[in-house]
Formats: sequence, structure tokens, C-alpha cells
Amino acid sequence: MEGNTMKMIIAIVQDKDSNRLSNQFIEENIRATKLSTTGGFLKSGNTTFMIGIENDRVEEVLELIKETSRTRKQFMTPPINLDASMDSSAAYPVEVQVGGATVFVLPIDSFQQF
Repeated sequence: MEGNTMKMIIAIVQDKDSNRLSNQFIEENIRATKLSTTGGFLKSGNTTFMIGIENDRVEEVLELIKETSRTRKQFMTPPINLDASMDSSAAYPVEVQVGGATVFVLPIDSFQQF
């Protein structure tokens, strides 16, 4: 295939959304490679999908990712810095927003299967 007919989509989603998104890809006949990854300031489990897709289906894939990968609130306890002055809120959990998706769309120079 010519490189200008395809894109590589790299989508990083929270583990909680990965099975649902994977099922959506299967239903829509979208091939995706699924990798377990870890990252973010919460050091939480993520799933990274790598999807080689035709240019005319990129928006469809992006919409599926957007619909499936929801943001949500989660409580976390920030680490205590012993060097800092002790603040009364230092050890209490704080609410943060997690989830959603980080998506990269890249051109593909060449696509080959052996």
C-alpha cells in the first residue's frame, strides 16, 4: 500500500476502558495491536493501542476512542515530602481527574506484511 493512504494511530487509554474499546474495534473490523503500558503521575495501568488504518477511517477510529475512553474522578493520596513544612492537608486524599485518551496520528511511509 502507498504510504499516503494510511495513518498510524497510537491511543493511550486507561485500563478500565481498554476492553470496551477493544470490543468496539472488533465490531467495526478495525485491527489494533494492544500493549500494556504504565505512565502518568498516578503510575496507573494504561493500555496503548497501535492502529494502522486507511485515511478515510481515521475520524471513525477517533470517534470510537472518544466515546469509549471517559474521564472520571479518582481520589489519590499525595506523597509526603519530609523536607517540606508539615501542611495539615499533606496526608489527605485529593480528587483528581483521570481517564480519557491521549492520541497520536502519524503518517505511514510504508506498510508491508510478510
